[in-house]
Order: sequence, then C-alpha cells, then structure tokens
Amino acid sequence: MILTVHVKPGARHQSLVWIDEDTLKINVTAPPEKGKANQAVVEALAEELGIAKSTIELIRGKTTRIKQFRV
Repeated sequence: MILTVHVKPGARHQSLVWIDEDTLKINVTAPPEKGKANQAVVEALAEELGIAKSTIELIRGKTTRIKQFRV
C-alpha cells in the first residue's frame, strides 16, 4: 500500500488527520533537519496503523512536505 502524507514539521502539537483512505496530514514537533521530521512521521504512522516502524519505507519526498510511504 502507498500512502501520501502532507507533513508540517516544527508544529506546536503532534497530530494526524486522515484526508481519505490513502492520504494523511501529519503535524510533527520535530524540526526539519537531518531527517528528524521524517523519522517522527514514520513513528506516527507506525503507531496509527499498529505496525512496526521497519515495515514503513519512504519512497518519495525526502526533503519536501508531500511524501509517499510504502507500507
């Protein structure tokens, strides 16, 4: 399954909202430097989906706010 994620790094509060069945909007408190925000998004996805972090792979959007993950 491929998920499209709209990320807002450096937010005051962490939140996750489903836009449709394969698109999410995630606010993370981690700063957008050295992959910290990407790691926070992976952790939030793993918690939301109830799966291991190792099963989530960033396939597109390493340095952009719109990312795609393979689950």
